Amino acid sequence: MKKVMGFAALFCAASLVFAAGTKDAGSTGSSGKKFHIGILTGTVSQSEDDLRGAEELIKRYGAVKDGGMIQHITYPDDFMSQQETTISQIVALADDPLIKAIIVNQGVPGTAEAFKRVKEKRSDILCFAGEPHEDPLVIESSADLAINADFVSRGYTIIWAAKQMGAKSFVHISFPRHMSYETLGTRRQIMEQACADLGLRFVFETAPDPTSDVGVAGAQQFILEKVPQWVEKYGKETAFFCTNDAHTEPLLKQIAKYGGMFVEADLPSPLMGYPGAFGIDLSSEAGNFPAILKKVESVVVANNGAGRFGTWAYSYGFTASAGLGEFAKRIIEGTAKLESGKDLFDSLAVFTPGAKWNGANYIDQNTGVRSKNHMLVYMDTYVFGKGYLPTTQQEVPEKYFKIKFVK
Repeated sequence: MKKVMGFAALFCAASLVFAAGTKDAGSTGSSGKKFHIGILTGTVSQSEDDLRGAEELIKRYGAVKDGGMIQHITYPDDFMSQQETTISQIVALADDPLIKAIIVNQGVPGTAEAFKRVKEKRSDILCFAGEPHEDPLVIESSADLAINADFVSRGYTIIWAAKQMGAKSFVHISFPRHMSYETLGTRRQIMEQACADLGLRFVFETAPDPTSDVGVAGAQQFILEKVPQWVEKYGKETAFFCTNDAHTEPLLKQIAKYGGMFVEADLPSPLMGYPGAFGIDLSSEAGNFPAILKKVESVVVANNGAGRFGTWAYSYGFTASAGLGEFAKRIIEGTAKLESGKDLFDSLAVFTPGAKWNGANYIDQNTGVRSKNHMLVYMDTYVFGKGYLPTTQQEVPEKYFKIKFVK
């Protein structure tokens, strides 16, 4: 176990090297009893990696309609105005008597209420949330498990990585809805403080919310138009970061054209924005992340992006969907325990062979109480043309863990 400075008082952390997992099939567990697992993700336009992770579960264990284990549905793109629709979708999964677990990735607003209603109907169903949008105490109140990309440590390590890449400024792009979330808002505050401490200029820029009236297309067009202006204003030695998946592709496209840097996405992946931004066909590499990373890197480097663009070697969104499904399956079969961090990591490891992670239980900012059902995780940053930066090995100063969210 690797202790990161500051975790002694606030976190119980572990840095693990995961091994590849094995493949199963069918809807009957090791106990011989048939069961189903429901998973709700965003669409391709909102969060493609999350959806592909669900498809990986179907590939391994079959779809319910074909006699398999996995029931996959998607929530509306405009989920903020259709929360009741999302809630109804989640709760409806519990009508299947064979459903033993429900995973929602990402855990959009309404997920906590939906889980509460599910538990009222069927207390035996496991409820897992990947990357919940709701505040930690809200989702923790009804989920059996929630996992987030580590918004505390990454608030520091992304800025550290930007400095290693040569950035002198850091532009954080978001909108009021995201900044009202404790997870994203706290990370933004940590990033600003880290910039001050590490000698980078911090700038906050507002962009349209894709769930608003402008829609995904309007939000993306805004980014396409604004990035050239921002690069001219802040300089090419500027690292850009956005909190929304839909903003990522146009941001990458314009950075490649006009200059600037990109450390990693909000939910990092070599699939997050890169294929569309650089015109990369990954159909033959589908599901093979080492091959995906290699091909994306070759194209980015060929476009003079060496040292300017980064990612995680494996998709976080993909791994969260598939890994939580795997973890649920193992718990239902009796080969894993819900409270075991090691069993969770082993389940994620099936989809991230050889990757280095750091993980920690979330600590409530106000009470100092460590959550038993909420885990924060992050991976080393991979810089195209340069290789891995040892972000998981950095000592994160304790003061960053004490920064409290202010709306």
